[in-house]
Amino acid sequence: MGVMKYTQLGRTGLKVSRLVLGTMNFGPQTNESDSHAIMDSALEAGVNFFDTANVYGWGENKGRTEEILGTWFAGGGDRRDKVVLATKVYGNMAAADGDAWPNHDKLSALNIRRSVEASLKRLQTDHIDLYQFHHIDRSTPVEEIWQAIDVLIQQGKILYAGSSNFPGWGIAQANETARRLGSYGLVSEQCIYNLMQRGAEMEVIPAAQEYGLGVIPWSPLHGGLLGGAIRKEREGGGARSTSGLSGEALADPKVRAQIQAYEDLLDKHGLEPGEVGLAWLLTRPGVTGPISGPRTQEQLDSALRAIELELPDEVLASLEEIFPGPGPSPENFAW
Repeated sequence: MGVMKYTQLGRTGLKVSRLVLGTMNFGPQTNESDSHAIMDSALEAGVNFFDTANVYGWGENKGRTEEILGTWFAGGGDRRDKVVLATKVYGNMAAADGDAWPNHDKLSALNIRRSVEASLKRLQTDHIDLYQFHHIDRSTPVEEIWQAIDVLIQQGKILYAGSSNFPGWGIAQANETARRLGSYGLVSEQCIYNLMQRGAEMEVIPAAQEYGLGVIPWSPLHGGLLGGAIRKEREGGGARSTSGLSGEALADPKVRAQIQAYEDLLDKHGLEPGEVGLAWLLTRPGVTGPISGPRTQEQLDSALRAIELELPDEVLASLEEIFPGPGPSPENFAW
C-alpha cells in the first residue's frame, strides 16, 4: 500500500487523512471482529480519520457501532491517540422513532449534553475530536447550540464541531452566529456528494469554502451505483450489486445509460469504477476526503488505492460530460 496523504480539516490546524473511514456498516453488516480487523488495517495504512454516529447500528441496535469502536479503542496500543474520532448527534436513540422521550433527540442544550455523555461511554474514551450535528434543527436557536458546544469544549469533552446535511444558508447562519458569540464555529460539513449527486456544488460547498469548513462527502459511490453496478449485475456478483439503491436506480433508463457510459469509459482506460468515484472527489475544490464505509477488507483496499490514483485530464473531461455539474452559483439558477 502506498503512502497516505493528509490535509488540514478546513481552516483548523487538525491534520486528517484524505480517506475517511466510515463505520456505518460495523454492526449491521460487518461483525465485531471483522470490524476491528478493518480498523486495524485502516490505521496501519495511515487512515487517521474515523467517522461514526450515535444512531449507527439502527433500530433496537442503535449505539452498537459506537460500542464496536469502543471495544477496539479499549484494545490499547496507541489507537485512540492516533485516531481523529468523529461522531454525530441529532437522531433519537429509541428502538422505534415514535418512542423517543421528549428532549431525547435534536440539538437542544439538554440533548447535546446527554448525547455526548452517552457516546463517550459507548466509545470508551474521554473526548470526541469532531462532534457533528447530523441534521439541521429547525426548532433550537443557534445561540443555544453554540453555548452547549462551548461548555463541552471547555470541559475537554469535544474539540471541534461540524455539520452534516446542512444547506449553505445553515452553514452561514451557524458561523455568523458563532462569530458574534466569539465561538469557533463549524469546521466541517459532511454532505452527500458524488458524480451522480452534485447538488452540493450549488451552495453547500461554496459556503463551506468561504467559512473555512472542510467538506467530507458521504456516499461517494452513490450506494454502489458508481462502483461498477452494471458489471456486477452482469456477473451476478455481490448481494448488494442490484439490490437497494443501485438496483432501483438502474431501473431508470436515463441512469442506466449514464452508468453504462461511465463503465465503458473506465474499461477503455483500464480503471476501476469504485476507485475512480473516490479519486474524482479528491480532485474537487473544498473536499477534505470522501468517507468510505467498507463492509469488507477488499472494499477498504479499493478505497486506499483511490488515494494514489491520478486521473488523466481526458478522463476528467469525459466524466464532466457524462455527469454534468450544476455550474457556478448563483449563475446556474439566476440567468
